[in-house]
Amino acid sequence: MKSTTVRRVGLSIAAVTALSGAAACGSSGSSGKGDGASGKGATHVSPIAALRTAEKSTDGADSAKVESTTTTGSLMSMKADGALGWADGLTGNLTITYTGGTMADTMRRLGTTSMEARYLPDAYYAKMGEKFAEQAGGKHWIRYGYDDLAALGGSSGVYLKDQMQNTTPNQSVKLLLASGDVKKVGTEQVRGVHTTHYAGTVDIADLAGKNSSLTASQLAGLKKQLTQAGVSTESVDIWVNDQDLLVKKIEKGRMSAGEYTQTAYYSDYGVKVSATRPAASDTEDFRQLLKKQGMTPGSSDTASGSGSSS
Repeated sequence: MKSTTVRRVGLSIAAVTALSGAAACGSSGSSGKGDGASGKGATHVSPIAALRTAEKSTDGADSAKVESTTTTGSLMSMKADGALGWADGLTGNLTITYTGGTMADTMRRLGTTSMEARYLPDAYYAKMGEKFAEQAGGKHWIRYGYDDLAALGGSSGVYLKDQMQNTTPNQSVKLLLASGDVKKVGTEQVRGVHTTHYAGTVDIADLAGKNSSLTASQLAGLKKQLTQAGVSTESVDIWVNDQDLLVKKIEKGRMSAGEYTQTAYYSDYGVKVSATRPAASDTEDFRQLLKKQGMTPGSSDTASGSGSSS
């Protein structure tokens, strides 16, 4: 396999798979099909108090089924479906299908537009198609250690690692609370469930400082990368049901690659979730894959491969 293909596909999958988990369990813009105004009356509770209750309830639920869609300019559009748990580190499985954009074209050339993403507390794994395996020594899985993510993309890699290890659905509620710009939109039906809709606008770099363990220098580096990517603010909308659980979230923003939108739905809180580590004989570590191609994780060569996908 050509080194450029390894770099572009591997790093794109790293960012996309990680962001699928983050979108599926992180932050979220407009109501989707089947949503509409509810006839129920509003409860007179302040948005801040209501969101604090939702944050606690959602965090304590430990697991949920997830369905999400993501679109980023002409780069990609994709959907993800599965279940994730967060009682003891992020675990679970998602099936990710690329439905458009350059990433779908790239995956199609590799023989498939769908892959399995398997999340474990220390790493996540991406299962590729047979054509990819033929070019990668017969191995179908690529392992991305969270510690390696920090080395793959400088400050943005450190942030990605931090978010992956601490991503739960209640993080999107925390994000909205930390924004300082929260309003109650009203009550609505989301897929037949009565919910309360809250919205706000967040400053990405500012929230990265409030919701991560980045050092001052790492945060400065991340802000620089966000500025170069054209990312500044995003709108966040969340829908909370009568059990104070997050059932929908949407985030929208703009970057140099174009507009991006991430939407996620949650259901079946408390569902049993398990994820087994793929067989070592069928797994290639991405760091080792780069080394075999003569590339050093964290170098400008590898970092450049992730810029268009993060």
